[in-house]
Amino acid sequence: MSIKVENLSYTYMPGTPFEHQALKNVSFEIEDADFVGIVGHTGSGKSTLVQIISGLIKGYDGKVLINGIDYADKKQDRKLLRRQVGVVFQYPEYQLFEETIEKDIAYGPTKLGVEPEEVERRVRAAMDLVELDYDLYRNKSPFSLSGGQKRKVAIAGVLAMEPSILIMDEPIAGLDPMGRENFMRLTKSLNECGLTILMVSHNMDNLAEYTRHVLVMNDGELFMEGTPEEIFSDYDKLRAASLNLPEVAQFAKLLRAKGMDIPQNVIRYDQLKAVLMEKLGGKQL
Repeated sequence: MSIKVENLSYTYMPGTPFEHQALKNVSFEIEDADFVGIVGHTGSGKSTLVQIISGLIKGYDGKVLINGIDYADKKQDRKLLRRQVGVVFQYPEYQLFEETIEKDIAYGPTKLGVEPEEVERRVRAAMDLVELDYDLYRNKSPFSLSGGQKRKVAIAGVLAMEPSILIMDEPIAGLDPMGRENFMRLTKSLNECGLTILMVSHNMDNLAEYTRHVLVMNDGELFMEGTPEEIFSDYDKLRAASLNLPEVAQFAKLLRAKGMDIPQNVIRYDQLKAVLMEKLGGKQL
C-alpha cells in the first residue's frame, strides 16, 4: 500500500475570523503503482489534500501513512519522506534556476549528499525517463527550452530523487493541446515503470483517458471514488459537485438523448469509436 489516509481533517487559521475547514474526515487507500486523478471545484480541498500527503502541511487531524509510515510521528525521519514522495506543482518550470539542465536536475540529490557518480547516474536516468537526450541537452540552459521541455526538466529534477510516489498539482496547466497530450503520455510511461502517481487536474478528458482511479473532492469531503468509468458516467453526481463530464461523455450523452443506444460508461474516444463502428457494421468512421 503506497498511501493510506484515515479520517483526515484540516482547518486553516483555527480560532480566527478567517477559520476555514478545508478537509473533513477524508479516508481512502492507494495501491502501489496506481495512477489516481483528483478532481474538484476550486476550494474543494484537493490541493490541501496533496500538500498534506507530501508533508508540506502539518497540524492535521487523522492519519496519513506513506508506505506504512506515519511521518507525523516525530520519531520518523522526514528526510525519508522527501525521498519517497516527489511533488510537481503548477508551472514547475518556474522553479528552474541553474545555468545548465544537468545542474538543475542534479540539485536535489546533491543536496542530500549523494555521491557525484551516483548523481550523474540519476541525472542520466531521469533525463532518459522524460525523453531528453543527455548528451544533447545536459549543457543547455533550461531557459532556452520550450515550455513543454522546461516542464520535463523540472520533472526530471524530481525523478532524480528516486521517489516511489509522484504527486502533481495541475501539471498540465498552460500547455497547448499537443503539449498536454505529450505530458500525459509521459506520465503514463512513468506510471508503467512502477511509480505511484496522484494528479490533481481540472482536465476531465485527460484524467478519463489515462488514470485508473479517481477521487472527487467536494467542500472538503471525499464525494466520489471509483474507476474513471464509474465516476465520469455519473453526470448527476458530478453536477452536484459543480463538475462537468469529459467531452466524449458529453457527446455520448447527446447521442443517447437522440435515441442512440450508447452505454452509460462510454467516456473515452476509443470506447465511443468502437460503439459507433459496431452500429455502422464495422465501417470506419
